[in-house]
Amino acid sequence: MEFCSGILKLYTPFEYILPWARSTGFEGQSMFQIIEVQPDEWDLPEQLGTKPKFWFKNNQFLFKEVRPGTGEDWSEKVACELCTLLGIPRASYELGVWRDKRGVVSESFVASGARLVHGNELLTKFYPRYPARKFRGVRHHTVRIVMSITGGLKPPIGFQPFPGVHNATDVFVGYLMLDAWISNVDRHHENWGLVLTEDRVVHLAPSYDHASSLGRIETDVEKRDRLQTRDRNRDILAYVSRAKTPFYASLKNVKPLSPLDAFLAAAVLFPQAALAWLYRLQEISDQDTERILRDIPPDRISETGILFAHKILVINRERLLKLVDKLM
Repeated sequence: MEFCSGILKLYTPFEYILPWARSTGFEGQSMFQIIEVQPDEWDLPEQLGTKPKFWFKNNQFLFKEVRPGTGEDWSEKVACELCTLLGIPRASYELGVWRDKRGVVSESFVASGARLVHGNELLTKFYPRYPARKFRGVRHHTVRIVMSITGGLKPPIGFQPFPGVHNATDVFVGYLMLDAWISNVDRHHENWGLVLTEDRVVHLAPSYDHASSLGRIETDVEKRDRLQTRDRNRDILAYVSRAKTPFYASLKNVKPLSPLDAFLAAAVLFPQAALAWLYRLQEISDQDTERILRDIPPDRISETGILFAHKILVINRERLLKLVDKLM
């Protein structure tokens, strides 16, 4: 392997690099590796989503380009690492670059012969008139309905149950807690699903697509102002409190749930699983999360971005842990 400006060029099989490789390229500090995808190394374009992306290495790895100035690469990587701390099954993500375009590289979690079935396809089977192509304002996308669908699935492939978390529904409670922690506002019906294996066994899919989180879309000017303001209507607590998900409380509700309220709705239904995940969150320190943020190369996230994202994690962790007494 040859290092160049902090970017690892791959001359060995890609499988030996993912998912935990790191490189050193910025002032001697250990940083998450950046994987350089070769210019002509692509197999098939990916049709889903809004960002350019393609499969490569015999359709085993996906490169997803990020839109300039959005922070979609570092937020995806940080969320992936936070999943690891919690023990949440997730797709693997590494920072990547292709033809000077930044992005993330993800290894497929769907084995040969298996198929990923998105939530909208599942919901259409239960509600034939379900608006499968609409990502927002879909009132049938309620926590209760989604949790009832996951109740018939096996846990994600390879997931090891632990006290309080045994089945797919329990695991999905963890996905919603993650969303509340990182302020993920994009768990729509194509960002969760199931994996149908070649032998027809149905598993909950691991968690994936977490880029719409951690305030990554805001400019540094906006972040700096919210970090410094004394106006409670402008501070970071106000910012995370206004976040909205694609989930609804019921068919009658006209306003979507916040990430915290979506998790609380699941916690009321499955308090044992919610407490189990909250206890795991309790064991993660603010130093743990800051370390992950500082492992992002500085050309991908600014100091202001680190401080803003970390403050979101600190505040949301406090808000979540206040639920423990209510659920006991």
